[in-house]
Amino acid sequence: MPDTTTPPTVDPVAVFDGVVELIGGLVGDDLDILGVEVRADTAFHEDLGLESVDLVTLGVLLAQRFGPRVNLAEHLAEFDLDDVIGLTVGQIADYVTDRLAAG
Repeated sequence: MPDTTTPPTVDPVAVFDGVVELIGGLVGDDLDILGVEVRADTAFHEDLGLESVDLVTLGVLLAQRFGPRVNLAEHLAEFDLDDVIGLTVGQIADYVTDRLAAG
């Protein structure tokens, strides 16, 4: 009998909101101080002032929240330094959405 299960439906808006919530936990009150509205094009380094160590922490938080299929460190290993520096919230949310949908 063929497998008739379908991949889980993933709500990209809910994933984006979850990623923003985790980033808010990392940045804390700094978001208010910086006056930054986190959008898809918000850059981790330039807009939020996050460093590579913060991306490592975010990777752990993403795996805890969304499961082991979301491996940010493995994903970022494919990027060159300039791409990591220019990383946006939307790129991370899209990555998480894609990984969850591939489940």
